[in-house]
Amino acid sequence: MAAVLARHVPPGARVVLAYSGGLDSSVLLHSLVALRKGANFQLSAVHIHHGLSANADTWAKFCAAQCAAHGVPLLVEQVHLRLDDPAGIEAAARRARHQVFAALDADFLLTAHHQDDQAETFLLQALRGAGPKGLAAMAECQHPRGWQPVQLRPLLGMTRAQLQAAATALDLSWVEDESNASERYRRNVLRRQIMPRLAEHFPGSASTLARVAAHQAEAAELLDALAAIDAAEPLADTPAGLRLDCAALATLPPARARNLLRFFIARHGVVLPGTRRIEQALHQLLTARRDARVQIEFGHAVLWGWRGGAYVVPATPLPAPVVWQGETRLHLPGLGTLDFQPVIGRGLRQAACLPGRLVLGCRQGGEHMRLSAGGPTRSVKGCLQARGVPPWVRARLPVLRCDDAPVWVEGLGCHAGWLAGPGEAGWVPHWQPA
Repeated sequence: MAAVLARHVPPGARVVLAYSGGLDSSVLLHSLVALRKGANFQLSAVHIHHGLSANADTWAKFCAAQCAAHGVPLLVEQVHLRLDDPAGIEAAARRARHQVFAALDADFLLTAHHQDDQAETFLLQALRGAGPKGLAAMAECQHPRGWQPVQLRPLLGMTRAQLQAAATALDLSWVEDESNASERYRRNVLRRQIMPRLAEHFPGSASTLARVAAHQAEAAELLDALAAIDAAEPLADTPAGLRLDCAALATLPPARARNLLRFFIARHGVVLPGTRRIEQALHQLLTARRDARVQIEFGHAVLWGWRGGAYVVPATPLPAPVVWQGETRLHLPGLGTLDFQPVIGRGLRQAACLPGRLVLGCRQGGEHMRLSAGGPTRSVKGCLQARGVPPWVRARLPVLRCDDAPVWVEGLGCHAGWLAGPGEAGWVPHWQPA
């Protein structure tokens, strides 16, 4: 384990241990405490209180006591989970943990995954039909996007039996999570039923499966390198976002096209969809007319095909409309802020802008506006299309309405019938995106 830290953790680094209080993380805590002075890193810990067990409070207190005894600062974060989460309670708990970990002010996050965990993860991914990235299971060192801490797994070379022996030899105390005995969870079925049978007939199977995962990680790296070569020309930053050229995608053999599409989706930090979903997406992108619009949802993102290119956009819910009560600043949660700047002779006529009458929200579709005095009434959608505004942007454009009729649309301006005349007091709406 010391060798893993020496490879990745520089002197002075801020290291946070994900500490559950279980056997594995207790061994890791003891080892880090022993190494921190010589390796010169700052050590702290975080405990996630899931609230799923009647013993959760007891576990948090145990972790606090252990950390205090070793002089390790501990952060206890309580998360709130929906028991009816569509993804399942395991996935909900994992998602909540990752949100806490992503927000840590640290350089490295250390988790106590070991070789048996790696073998189980490989089998779970194989049974899901995963490709090389999924079969690679867990990396020793994982560099996330953005400012999140680097995740380090220094125990991947050790087995569960070795950790048990170390804990016993060191006379360590730890907590036992009763859910580890429940065979409601697929990983526990593997751990309690399948892995022992494999070890009985194939000695060293956990080590072998972990080695296969390492081979898959190498294969995944090579596929990414090939995708980077294939993406050199088709991939470009545009005002609409990162764009993958569908015409260039169509020139590749099917396997390379699928690989490039996966690479493109992964660039956005999105969980990769399965093979069938990738094939469906590729088919739609390559067979759609240039003027057609392709929209494919997967997880928390949407793959759009628009004007010969593919784009990945987060699938975030639209905020509820907000009623204007006369304030000079109106906030639309998650989207931005609309400032009302007082002027004379332009903007929205103040006399017509009565508090409680104007509502700020997103486009609903079917809106029409007259953009110039004496000009025709035009479709808002048509005007935005003519200006090359992508459909995912159009759907989230802020609109100021009065009695359900638009009086101002971001990017288009004010309705001509609402404009202040010479010498009249007006409001100029100014949108500031979040």
